[in-house]
Amino acid sequence: MRRLRFGVLLLTGLSGVAHADFFSDSHATVETRNVYFNRDFRDGPQQSKRDEWAQGLMLKFESGYTPGIVGFGVDLLGMVGVRLDSSPDRAGSGLLPVRSDGRAAASYGKLGVTAKVNVASTELKVGSLIPALPTLRPNDGMILPQSFQGALVTSRAFADTLVTAVQLQQAKARNDTSYEDITLNNKNNRFARNAPGDHLSLAGFDRTLNERVKFSYHYAQLSDVYSQHFVGLVAAQPFVAGTLNTDVRFFSSTDQGAARGGPIDNRALSAMLGYAVGAQAFSVGYQRMAGRSAFPYVEGSDAYLVNFSQVGDFAEANERSWQARYDLNFERLGVPGLSVMSRYISGSEAPVGAMSGQEWERDIEVKYVIQSGTFKNLALRVRDATYRSSFSRDADEVRVLITYTRALW
Repeated sequence: MRRLRFGVLLLTGLSGVAHADFFSDSHATVETRNVYFNRDFRDGPQQSKRDEWAQGLMLKFESGYTPGIVGFGVDLLGMVGVRLDSSPDRAGSGLLPVRSDGRAAASYGKLGVTAKVNVASTELKVGSLIPALPTLRPNDGMILPQSFQGALVTSRAFADTLVTAVQLQQAKARNDTSYEDITLNNKNNRFARNAPGDHLSLAGFDRTLNERVKFSYHYAQLSDVYSQHFVGLVAAQPFVAGTLNTDVRFFSSTDQGAARGGPIDNRALSAMLGYAVGAQAFSVGYQRMAGRSAFPYVEGSDAYLVNFSQVGDFAEANERSWQARYDLNFERLGVPGLSVMSRYISGSEAPVGAMSGQEWERDIEVKYVIQSGTFKNLALRVRDATYRSSFSRDADEVRVLITYTRALW
């Protein structure tokens, strides 16, 4: 009887794969990104400004799977970046590669090829990858995204649970055309050196406990540099006339193996509590670094911290920071597609020599997405930031992004 039940479950899990089709289940999209970036450091001795304008184009093809118990497929991602405006005294924004003479490249291109295999509810991808995990958040805020080379396994064999395992060998920066070693981010010279790892291993699971609560555990190891544990909880609860939202994230990181980046000892707790009612949402956040070192994460990626923002990450050793945020969605006010976000983050007690460093940032973002018609999904986003610090360069920053995504089939 047990064998019969197991056979029924197996056939049920495989039934979707048996009817898969490589071509009819495929789809392709084209995405354009036009980005203007201006960061004024408000000082003179070094390059005082990064000011560039560029156009990105991405063509993505994702096949279905060949029929059978084991299905095979392929994904392709072609990317092109084009310089619209730059000069040697304003280059280095991250939009474009910078050549040896200090000038930004006129154009650059990248191609990502990914082979994939699917068995029941488990999928293996090998090749060019852009995984999005708490322990690795590839940067995707410019004209082209950061990508990696390696293997990724995802499985939904267990109900309400996504299991992920990844091993990555190399990284390709958002504004680069070649793969390089995966290295430790060393902002403000926080660690002994910009240490490379031979590979980055990631594993974890995300479990939906019910329709309102999700629990996550993930582990990361950049070989001979650092290891990291992550535990997260996201919850939403109706409260009075609105919804109470909670997002709690905890990381524990230590140096690993040969410790190429030097001693690493960090525990990072960050949490966001928000209340959404009608068109508005009010949120407060708190972030606390403990241990002898700053928070470690991969160079070129975004740290999965609630106070990681447009300019700062508020992740110095022992730093404490808080955030106040306000969101307004104009859909309920009769203007669908328009939204505004404003936040203020303040950090203190960051050790800078014998002194206690302080920093703060104010961000404002206005976004409008066309909801229908020929240009449906065309989005205009303006992001403005003011950053001040007692231990890092002050900055005033403006980003203007125009993006458009269209399905080809």
